[in-house]
Amino acid sequence: MADMKDIITTNIEQIIATGETFKIVVTGYSMLPMLGFGRDTIVVRRTMPNEDIVGRIAMFRSERGHIVVHRVLKVDGAGVVTLRGYGNIAQYERVCREDIIGVVESVIRESGREVSCLSRWWRVRERLWIGLPRIVRQYALAVIRRVANLKRG
Repeated sequence: MADMKDIITTNIEQIIATGETFKIVVTGYSMLPMLGFGRDTIVVRRTMPNEDIVGRIAMFRSERGHIVVHRVLKVDGAGVVTLRGYGNIAQYERVCREDIIGVVESVIRESGREVSCLSRWWRVRERLWIGLPRIVRQYALAVIRRVANLKRG
């Protein structure tokens, strides 16, 4: 019997193609500290082919078939999108623009509070994190991941 998560990730392109937004719980660490494993739920919507997505958090299917959510750094003239997770210090992903499934509109925190990814609060927090020196982010992420693992049990 198929796991519900497998069913959703297998059919996620069809789900989002309907034009509806949908919610999914964050299950990885690559977007720490902005998005937390099992703590946050993201609200995703379809993106239009000509929509400017630079600076947005985008959902895409990786080369290995996994659904990934990372921040778009740039889109070059050939339509190649460069992305990186907030929790990834040096690793980048590159995918074709057509591989972008959707963009994250908002995040629902554990408390139930919904925060827009376009809000001033979100953008300030994002810029503060990205602006930190690489070594500071590296050590901060190590501590954040340890704390997250302790909370998970």
